[in-house]
Order: sequence, then structure tokens, then C-alpha cells
Amino acid sequence: MLRFLAGVVSALLLVGAGVFLFRTDARTEIVAPAAPADTAEEAAAPVAQEDGAADPLPSASALTREQKRFNRYDKDRSGGIARDEYLASRRKAYAKLDTNGDGRLSFEEWAAKTVTKFTTADRDRSGSLTAAEFATTAVKRSPRSRPRCPPQAPVNEAD
Repeated sequence: MLRFLAGVVSALLLVGAGVFLFRTDARTEIVAPAAPADTAEEAAAPVAQEDGAADPLPSASALTREQKRFNRYDKDRSGGIARDEYLASRRKAYAKLDTNGDGRLSFEEWAAKTVTKFTTADRDRSGSLTAAEFATTAVKRSPRSRPRCPPQAPVNEAD
């Protein structure tokens, strides 16, 4: 029974500490969301300020990820994606792999990149890869690029 009471008291103390730590007196301002732009050109246009000068900071496009993806497929901008538009990227990828242009993809054509990778990794031409040779086949990943933000003006603490 003593353990139960100690558990209840400690739980109440933790909840009280959480409320005390996360309580804030800051007032939140409710801002209405901006209306989405009708076209990508309107979204990319600089916003004019009251003095007539254009806003120097770039703004993000109002289009969602799905809208951008849809626009990439809708080549003729008809508002719909035809079958040929949908399959165009696959046809280009297939044409790159079909090196002899016969319209049929053999295993050698399909695996050409992998065969080349194996051949270049097999330095001693033994037909098999050692652990060191296999390590050279790992995909080289580039580090994530950080977003480029405009330089900030130095803060003058005398103000």
C-alpha cells in the first residue's frame, strides 16, 4: 500500500512540475492563412511593400508537393494527365537501357550498370570481390545540403 501511495504522490508531483515548467504567459496572435495564389507565376512574384519597393526575400511557392508532382506529369497543362504523359518518364528510362534499340530489354542491357560497377571494383580481375573491393561499390551519398538563407544583419545590443 505504501508503494502505491508513493507512486501516486510522485506522479502528481511530476504532473505539477510539468504544468509549472511548461506554463507560459505569452499571448498567441491568431493570423489568418494567406489565400493560395492562382498560378505559380503569382506565387513567385515579389510582394510589393507599402513604399512601392519589392520584398527582397524570396518566398516559398504556395503549391503543395502533390500539386508540383502533378504539374511535372501534366506536360500540356490541360489539367489532366493522359496515359502517354504518365508513361513518358518510364519510356525515357527504358530507352536509355535499351542500348541496341531493338525495343527488347535483354538481361545484359538491364544489368549493364551493375556489370560495369563489378568490373571496375574487381581490381585483381579474379572474378570475385574481396571485402575491400566490395566496400568500393557502396553508394556514395552526398551530405544533406543546408538551406541557403540570406545573411543576417549583425545585432547591435546598444539599441
